[in-house]
Amino acid sequence: MTSAPGQRVVLVVEDNASMRALIRSVVSESGSAVYECQDGETAIGLYDELHPDWVLMDIRMGGMDGIAATRAIRQTNPDARVIIVTDHGDPQSPGAAMAGGATGFVLKENLLELPALLAGARGDG
Repeated sequence: MTSAPGQRVVLVVEDNASMRALIRSVVSESGSAVYECQDGETAIGLYDELHPDWVLMDIRMGGMDGIAATRAIRQTNPDARVIIVTDHGDPQSPGAAMAGGATGFVLKENLLELPALLAGARGDG
């Protein structure tokens, strides 16, 4: 799959195939080219290959978790924009996500917030 010139490229990193499909459907409606994988290690390699405009990253996955993967991506790509998309809404998760380099945080129950975030101004957090 390739993206058209000027098309937003989004990488979805989620270990649950049904949730990946749901996120893809929400994001692709905005005209984005969507790539996906199921773990943090693969996400790091795909980021280096695709240089997506946005990464939508789950926190809890097998192997490397989403915060560690976000840190690794941001370490070599400081301008990377990662939104943590999780069902873990405990009070510590947003702070941990931001400390790990995420530029946004969305609960899976609020997926309809994603198109507006992806269309918004560049996150520098």
